[in-house]
Amino acid sequence: MKKTISEAKRIVVKVGSTLVTNNGEGLDRTAIATWAEQVSNLLKQGCQVLMVSSGAIAEGMQRLSWAVRPQEIHQLQAAAAVGQMGLVQVYESCFAKFGVHTAQVLLTNADLANAERHANAKATLQTLLSLGVVPIINENDTVVTDEIKFGDNDSLAALVVNLVHADALVILTDQGGLYTADPRKDATATMVDFAIAGDPSLERMAGGAGSNLGKGGMLTKVLAAKTAVETGASTVIASGREPNVLVRLYQGESIGTLLSKA
Repeated sequence: MKKTISEAKRIVVKVGSTLVTNNGEGLDRTAIATWAEQVSNLLKQGCQVLMVSSGAIAEGMQRLSWAVRPQEIHQLQAAAAVGQMGLVQVYESCFAKFGVHTAQVLLTNADLANAERHANAKATLQTLLSLGVVPIINENDTVVTDEIKFGDNDSLAALVVNLVHADALVILTDQGGLYTADPRKDATATMVDFAIAGDPSLERMAGGAGSNLGKGGMLTKVLAAKTAVETGASTVIASGREPNVLVRLYQGESIGTLLSKA
């Protein structure tokens, strides 16, 4: 892990809804400020960072006083539109404290499937990175339909890794890493320190969805690692609540689960 992460020049960091919204209670400014400080530290060391952040729909639900995630597409889009306002404001203000500019980038699967739009998205992200700006990327939930959805932001993060040829993907979650079984249900579950990305046994191990706030779970993270490794990128799945997790990973500390190429 030390060589894999500490030598990375470009990293995609993905944070999920549960972390960003403090289990659905509203945007966790303290947590976002902590990640902003860690990312600014990496920037100073010459590492470019892109962030893929969930939380727009969850924040919109909180603002609209919806206790249960709706199923109807236009209600989800409305929640995303409301929540995106607060999400971007918090990221901007938190990074500004460290003198770092951010940019909002909203994508759909169609943007990456179409050759011209794919090239445009890549060029824009490359330009932002060259300017020292941290892109805050999310799925464009306000216009997305089932036909053009990524499905979850773990998948989006992996595709962004491939789009910009990042060296590593760090998925921050509310779990310590990938376990042999769901540790919330199986007391004998143990954490996997290292595995080969794409190993079929990982998908059986990962199980289903993680929470009622987001669509992802450990399975989507394992599949994201499988996608990211297509361009040679390794993936770390670690707890977003681990103190200074990004800096410690960059310093070579072994935290969470590393999924890498053979």
